[in-house]
Amino acid sequence: MQKKLQRSVDSKIFGVCGGLGEYFDIDATIIRIVFLVALVTFGSGLLLYLILALVMPKP
Repeated sequence: MQKKLQRSVDSKIFGVCGGLGEYFDIDATIIRIVFLVALVTFGSGLLLYLILALVMPKP
């Protein structure tokens, strides 16, 4: 079965972190922490999250 990158159904905000977690087979909490660190240190985490929320299809 081929994996598809899509937003998660059971989501916190837009389902981006859950969808990435399902695609890469890792916990969505780890991805949320990475986005938070990117937001605090680089300021790009929020922009990247919003872009992914617009680009990733809904299931």
